[in-house]
Amino acid sequence: MSVPFRFIHAADLHLDSPFKGLGEAPPAVRQALADSTFEALRRLTAAAVSAKADFVLLAGDLFDAADRSLRAQAVLHQQWAKLREHGIGVYVIHGNHDPLSGQRARFAEMEGVHVFGAEQYEGRPAYRKDGELAAFVYGMSYVRRAVTDNLAARYRPAAAAPFHIALLHGNVDGDPSHDPYAPCTLGELAGAGFDYWALGHVHDRRVLHTYPHVVYSGNTQGRHPRETGAKGCYIVDVAADKAVELTFAPLDAVRWTAIQVEIAGVREEAALLDRLEAACDMAAAEAEDRPLMATLTLTGAGPLHARLTEASYRVDLLHALRERSAASGRDPEANEAWLWVYNLEAGTMPETDLARLDGEDSFAGELYRLARRIAADPEESRTLAAEAMAPMNDHPQLRRLLREWRLTGEEEMVSRAALRLAGMLATEEESE
Repeated sequence: MSVPFRFIHAADLHLDSPFKGLGEAPPAVRQALADSTFEALRRLTAAAVSAKADFVLLAGDLFDAADRSLRAQAVLHQQWAKLREHGIGVYVIHGNHDPLSGQRARFAEMEGVHVFGAEQYEGRPAYRKDGELAAFVYGMSYVRRAVTDNLAARYRPAAAAPFHIALLHGNVDGDPSHDPYAPCTLGELAGAGFDYWALGHVHDRRVLHTYPHVVYSGNTQGRHPRETGAKGCYIVDVAADKAVELTFAPLDAVRWTAIQVEIAGVREEAALLDRLEAACDMAAAEAEDRPLMATLTLTGAGPLHARLTEASYRVDLLHALRERSAASGRDPEANEAWLWVYNLEAGTMPETDLARLDGEDSFAGELYRLARRIAADPEESRTLAAEAMAPMNDHPQLRRLLREWRLTGEEEMVSRAALRLAGMLATEEESE
């Protein structure tokens, strides 16, 4: 017989994560980012207490490094103690960033906090605050950073448990944007006999399957410009009939955002700065009163394209925008809900008569028609991207960059590149 209960599913805290590339940022920005993973953890504790959760699940990568810092360990144990004061249990696995082989400080074991080992998979009972059995939680930690075995294949639910929750840090269905650690398939998880798979490793929250639920909670704090949007945890309510309801709770202390701004029709720098500032204002209004790290990308075709291809011009534009932002009340040194423009990028094209180009019997015209066909056929776009990038997959650093690029979508990347090249060629042909 099942009973209703509530738990928190979180993962990828990455405590003490280093934030790089901040040499130009004010001290307040650097300090806020350095503290952000810890503040997200404190908010996680507060969310669990406020929601009156029965227990908390942490699905790996609690720390950013195998040899975790003393500060990170001390803050984590402090937060666990607060959870235990409120009768909230804690169940933990370690992942590829914080395997059990890493160096650790000695802290006394805490009753009600269970860290799953790496020698073999195990299951543990999880109770409601009133002491009634709610579920069994199953898990297995990484003993080393690179675990390429299918850990999920070892999981087996216990016969007597009213509800089965599996903790796993791994890559489901070979997500190319993440390392292939503890690989498994969605079909395998859905058919394993568990009611809820609490996943970690992928930093975007995703519900891959329902009944049984297979869920990535995502990380609790964005760590770089590609980890945009709200980050946090899931509050999971399980009814007596095993119906599951997920509620996302944002925890991030600093939010990253990517903003695209069109340059079409803009002929003067002042007008461009106005448009950029307006885009920043809109992003800040949607940030739930959080500090915002913004990357701006200029897109489209316009008369300022040629200037925007100059790196020095973009740097000047970036500095001018930062000064405007500070003057308008978003100064990191004076406002808690600040906005810092981390980077300004240009993905613009020269102004070209695309209708004329579409019917033109030229190399640029042929390239433009190819770009349109690619944009309309994502499968062809992915195939072209795979062929072009195949030689780079053998190089570790380039392979890492490719994973990052894939986050933007291969089809979008290929079609944008083809369109931009077609416009450049058309402009060169017109000037000859």
